[in-house]
Amino acid sequence: MPQCDTSDAACVAFLMWALPRLRMRWRGFRKVRGQVSKRVARRLKSLALPDVAAYRAYLEACPEEWAHLDGLCRISISRFYRDRGVWEYLASEVFQSLAERAAAQREAEIRLWSIGCAGGEECYTATTLWRLLLQPRFPDIALRILGTEADPDQLTRARVACYPGASLKEMPVAWRGKGFEERDGRFFLRQEFQAGVELQQQDIRRELPDGTFHLVLCRNLAFTYFEENLQREIAIAIHDRLVPGGVLVLGKQEKLPREAVGFVEVAPHLRIYRKTLPPKN
Repeated sequence: MPQCDTSDAACVAFLMWALPRLRMRWRGFRKVRGQVSKRVARRLKSLALPDVAAYRAYLEACPEEWAHLDGLCRISISRFYRDRGVWEYLASEVFQSLAERAAAQREAEIRLWSIGCAGGEECYTATTLWRLLLQPRFPDIALRILGTEADPDQLTRARVACYPGASLKEMPVAWRGKGFEERDGRFFLRQEFQAGVELQQQDIRRELPDGTFHLVLCRNLAFTYFEENLQREIAIAIHDRLVPGGVLVLGKQEKLPREAVGFVEVAPHLRIYRKTLPPKN
């Protein structure tokens, strides 16, 4: 079996060559390259290719293989309530503020977009938070969530909404008890906590949803793995889809490109931004 792991310099060199062609950057993959390298090694075996040099030649000869490689390079690491401080801030500051503004303006819903929603953990953390903490105080306001994800297998997981216990280890115990039913060591999200969530297969590099949103979660995807020019394009696209005063949340190790305008960082330690309001006439 061809070897292509974290110690394989040839595979690292291959990724450094291939990733820019997918509008990705090597810097984002350094810590997770072992995962991608193992996938590439399995692909080499399935194609009966001896090494990554042969795979590079195969890509040059068969352009349709790039789509397959793109799938091998998707990193989906997601858990419920990931980064506790972020969710605590969203609950106490962001959702509270959005709900109060919606109530004052007699709006019926708050719209959230989860980019790269993986198996739905982020979407369903938001619905659980809303249902248990905010909905009792704002019963006339609905939370509508759009989760977009490029990987169809991840979307299948999200629609089934069944998770191993490890995926819930960071979630408050009381939430887990109210939101999930345990069966044979697996945790099934109760149907009422799936309400208001729409899941779509979309790759943000190529397509974007219609409409506007009050809150966008773009964590540990675009601003980690994508090339700088693409990051700027996505920052502009998100800005265009946020309502004035809407909120953008990045991963804790990410930051917006310096060229991204129209945002002010409201929680720098958590990488939470607000779209600046237009000047008053």
